[in-house]
Amino acid sequence: MVKQIGMITLGVCAVTSAMAQLPSSGGLSAPPTQSRPPLAVNALPGRGDLFQGSVPAGEATADTLAISLNDAIDRGLKYNLGVVSSGLDLRASRAARLRALSQLLPNVSASLSETREQVNLAAFGFTGFPGIPQVVGPFNVFDARAFLTQSVLDFQVIQNRRSTDQSVKAAGFVLRNAQDTVVYTVVSLYLQAIAGNARIVQAQAQVATSQALYNLAVDQRKAGVVPAIDVLRAQVELQSQQQRLIFDQNEFEKQKLNLSRATGLPNGQRFNLTDQAPYAPLQAMTLDDALAQAYKSRADYQAAQALVRAAERSRDAARSQRLPSLDVNANYGDIGPSPTQSHGTFSLAGEVRVPIYQGGRIQADVEEADAQLQQRKADAGDLRGKIDHHIRTAFLDLKSAEEQLRLAQSSIELSRQQLTQSQDRFAAGVTNNIEVVQAQESVASSNENYIASLYSYNLAKASLARALGLTAEASKQFLGGK
Repeated sequence: MVKQIGMITLGVCAVTSAMAQLPSSGGLSAPPTQSRPPLAVNALPGRGDLFQGSVPAGEATADTLAISLNDAIDRGLKYNLGVVSSGLDLRASRAARLRALSQLLPNVSASLSETREQVNLAAFGFTGFPGIPQVVGPFNVFDARAFLTQSVLDFQVIQNRRSTDQSVKAAGFVLRNAQDTVVYTVVSLYLQAIAGNARIVQAQAQVATSQALYNLAVDQRKAGVVPAIDVLRAQVELQSQQQRLIFDQNEFEKQKLNLSRATGLPNGQRFNLTDQAPYAPLQAMTLDDALAQAYKSRADYQAAQALVRAAERSRDAARSQRLPSLDVNANYGDIGPSPTQSHGTFSLAGEVRVPIYQGGRIQADVEEADAQLQQRKADAGDLRGKIDHHIRTAFLDLKSAEEQLRLAQSSIELSRQQLTQSQDRFAAGVTNNIEVVQAQESVASSNENYIASLYSYNLAKASLARALGLTAEASKQFLGGK
């Protein structure tokens, strides 16, 4: 019993190990950057670095690759370590199922032997028989034989096999959930890199504006229109914007490295991002419809339900130890002093085993299996509650991000008008460049808010897609992929 339960446990453990890779937060938290709070997080959903890693494929080339969002997702689904690990766990579950199935199928083996023997009959108590020598031989024994062992009826083995069927299904759902997590991870990293590139563009624009302001201040100082402090103030602002540009460029390169690690690009491969992140409103969806779809589509929830069914079969297998079992053993072969002087012999035996008293071991196995079943049910119930939480959170984040994005768009236009007016006032000598510097910082702040808001909005859409449990292809369309 212990060995048979051990085999089914292998299958369940393989799936349980894979289930441990599922995001504790459903993969809905914002992925990290290492710079500003709106985009700065330090852990992606999943088990540690599992979904941030990959198995790099190929060698780096001298060319600069053009990587679109769909390209990154496709590569992630092939080479991301989370998918690779879940695929191996699925193989382990299938192996456990095959092992359990083997106990229901005939086991056939064959042997061929030839022996040279000499037997001392006295050693076996045959002494004092007239005409029979005490030492017989030497003589040859040739034996060619086939053996068959078949479990005709064993309810425990039958239930174990059914349990492994459910374990394999659960492992398949875990693999699909890993694929969904990879899609979310890659999308998050790609959006993060897009935001980083947008910051570089804005920082370059701010450097150009600061350079123009500095040149104007120098010219006006030479003309005696403004004091030296205005030149110093403009120079400080210029260097501040240059520092920001250097920082943003460094962050962007690190973001590209994170994306490369998650998608399995060759180490050191240069690449550019081809997709941008324009605003695209999401098709209307009610909360009830989203919840219904999530309960139907979420692979982690389906895996949890499959594990419940596997635990039910394991409990039935433990209870089945109280039932009789029937085995058949048979062999057939030729035996004789040589292959040319042999004769066919066979043996056929049926065995019925009836457990009478096992010292409480069966009851202990039943209690242990039932406890595992209750744990699986509790895990599934908790996951259902998490799904509800994930969907509601995603809806709230999406609504908030959309409103913030709308305000950020308006703020950009207002801050640009303010900068233009302050520049005109400074050029006309109406005011010093404090007003211009403040207006320029306002523009930079508005641009940053817009970039962060657009990133948050697109990430909220990705989080909702992840919460709904959409497949990879559906997620691409949901996120605006072509």
